[in-house]
Amino acid sequence: MSKVRAKQILPFVILVAVAIIAMFIKPAADYVPGEKDPQYNSSDIAWVLVSTALVFLMTPGLAFFYGGMVHRKNVISTMIKSVVAAGIVGVLWVVCGFSLAFGESINGFIGNPSTYAFYDGVKSGAAWPLANTIPLSLFSLFQLMFAIITPGLVVGAVAERIRFTSYILFIVLFALLVYAPVAHWSWHPEGFLAKMGAWDFAGGTVVHITAGCAALAGAMVLKRRKSHIENKEIPPANVPYVLIGTGLLWFGWFGFNAGSAVGATSLAVNAFGTTTTAASSAGLAWMFFDVIKGKKPSVLGFCIGAVVGLVAITPAAGYVGIPQSIIIGLVGAIVSNIAVSIKQKSKLDDTLDVFPCHGLGGMVGMLMTGVFASTKVHGIAEGPEGLFYGNPGFFFTQLKAMAIVVAYSFIVSYAIFKFINFVIPMRVSESEEEEGLDASQHDEKYLQGTLLVHNNGAIVEKPAEIK
Repeated sequence: MSKVRAKQILPFVILVAVAIIAMFIKPAADYVPGEKDPQYNSSDIAWVLVSTALVFLMTPGLAFFYGGMVHRKNVISTMIKSVVAAGIVGVLWVVCGFSLAFGESINGFIGNPSTYAFYDGVKSGAAWPLANTIPLSLFSLFQLMFAIITPGLVVGAVAERIRFTSYILFIVLFALLVYAPVAHWSWHPEGFLAKMGAWDFAGGTVVHITAGCAALAGAMVLKRRKSHIENKEIPPANVPYVLIGTGLLWFGWFGFNAGSAVGATSLAVNAFGTTTTAASSAGLAWMFFDVIKGKKPSVLGFCIGAVVGLVAITPAAGYVGIPQSIIIGLVGAIVSNIAVSIKQKSKLDDTLDVFPCHGLGGMVGMLMTGVFASTKVHGIAEGPEGLFYGNPGFFFTQLKAMAIVVAYSFIVSYAIFKFINFVIPMRVSESEEEEGLDASQHDEKYLQGTLLVHNNGAIVEKPAEIK
């Protein structure tokens, strides 16, 4: 058997092996209401179930958001790279991902992979200590949705030139070596960042900074696209797709942030409010700032700004007041807008500006949490009080935690990309890049609209292939 054929078969063999092992895991009921776990609250369970579905909706939303902005010959290949993470991480999370992120802590750095291996013990296990009104299995599924979307964010930086098979391997290694450790550091009570006093309400550090730094590493390893070297301007494939994607992301983000209260509580209401207000402020700020720079107000500008606002408010959503979320969204949008302008003049080919928008947006959010967090909002006795309210110590703790995560995420992600590039060349050939990844990687093409063609004298409609 050739090496190429072996590589083609190996992923399926691994999946079959996992399925066979999983067959023999003893099943168990999630919980028995009112008997074994009387602390469970049906309202909290209902809200977190809805939030879990909302966060999942963000993954196809991200696919539309990214797919609408790339060249028309790369729409499908870009969208599938975001969506396929649901399959890969969905299985990986059950096998060992949840254990690595939330299992028994090993010196505050990583969870014991055997704690919930193959979900053994999850369904019959005790509730998560910081979410003790919902079953552990529901908490795990909610966290799974965060783990799914994080590697999907990286797609935008390496779009239009990365092999699909290489990106599959990246998702696996990133989830195990970057996402799971940082989630453990930040969200496990024994995680070293949590014990240090750093706070991240819904993933500014765990999701956006890790993905943004990985995006930067990927763009550096894969080098520039031919169109980027030739300084060709590539029009977005479908701006309405971007608008649809923004709507789905904004809608799903209510589950992302408000769901992170892990209950139908006043904290969830506050996070819901700060989420939409920050997005509104950031969308306007980006659009108005573009006008100041001499551009016309655009759909893309508002959409990108709104998403940056959602990123920036994520770590702060449950810790700051709704009025303060306006300045957080505004600052996040201006910082990212300036960073995008600087990047466009550089040789860095981050296709869809993932690092300026998600990486820097997450960093702004972490620092602004250190500025505006208030115990009067979150009501946690030992919770964060920000610099603006007289506590500079918390701000510097956030700054230190941010620096640690940035350094770790970038270095490990860079090593992952280099390793994969050594094992499987990540970059498509020049001819494949020219043809477009939809055709060269998937044998599929993006179709849009109709053509009027003559057929024996009659005019009929025919799908128009966009080349």
